[in-house]
Amino acid sequence: MRFRVRLTPKGGRDAIDGWWTDSAGVPALKARVAAPPEDGKANAALVSLLARALDVRKSDVRIASGATSRLKVIEVDGDEAFLQSRLEQAAKQ
Repeated sequence: MRFRVRLTPKGGRDAIDGWWTDSAGVPALKARVAAPPEDGKANAALVSLLARALDVRKSDVRIASGATSRLKVIEVDGDEAFLQSRLEQAAKQ
């Protein structure tokens, strides 16, 4: 499964804040992490956050593109229907 994430590092806490749509109408999951954007700390925190939210191992979650950007493409291994339902549930909390 692939989806986009708009990450806010140094956001005070680790959380998923719903969906965001860019000017072209492409949706992205909004996420914030407390970690700073240095030495990959924010990316590692994002992977941990998504793994917890989707109920998968951290090794099943990877940043496919955008490692140094606010907008990232995430790939997650697993059953797509299960992951989609967990993603929607996490975005509503």
